[in-house]
Amino acid sequence: MKKENLSWGQNVQKKLYKRILDYFMQGLLFVAPIGITIYIIVVIFQFIDGMAQVYLDKILPFHIPGIGIIIMFLLITFFGFLGHRIITTPFKLVLEKSLNKAPLIQLVYTSIRDLISAFVGKEKKFTQPVLVRMDSTGEIERLGFLTASDLSRLDRKGKVAVYIPYSYAFMGELIIVPAEWVTPIEQHPSEVMKFIVSGGVAKLDDIKDAENKNS
Repeated sequence: MKKENLSWGQNVQKKLYKRILDYFMQGLLFVAPIGITIYIIVVIFQFIDGMAQVYLDKILPFHIPGIGIIIMFLLITFFGFLGHRIITTPFKLVLEKSLNKAPLIQLVYTSIRDLISAFVGKEKKFTQPVLVRMDSTGEIERLGFLTASDLSRLDRKGKVAVYIPYSYAFMGELIIVPAEWVTPIEQHPSEVMKFIVSGGVAKLDDIKDAENKNS
């Protein structure tokens, strides 16, 4: 009995040590890149600031404190520009060219890419939050985002496209409704999105629709 208890205790101890070691390694993987990056930035700043101050003090009659920060910012921005032009853009072209050979994967990739760019890209799409009537009575309404106001190519004049996000999910649905069923909301899009995704739990103050403003 004592041997079984001793064996059980040793197994528990080994599992505990292994779990602590796993957590330590995960923490190290998380902290190390940040710490190394900060250290490199500090070293580069000290090096550039020291060189710049020595050179500028010789040619300028006054001292410029912190000039290394400006020089380092300009250098990092320049390297970021080079990385985008030389590495990111060609890689993106190669990736999209490869996806053309796999239509199904390309469909999934482009759909996700367009959805993400609609939220955080340079040309955001979900900028107009709206209230949508779900029936002719107007008793039931849903929150969404106006994504297309001209559907003439679909032969749906007088109708608009509205994207309805789901709560607690990175998904949604597209509905096409009469334009008069849609009421713009004077609220920041991110606040409305947060309100929808949280299932109405997130605080949303002072929602004012266009009808209330005009009345």
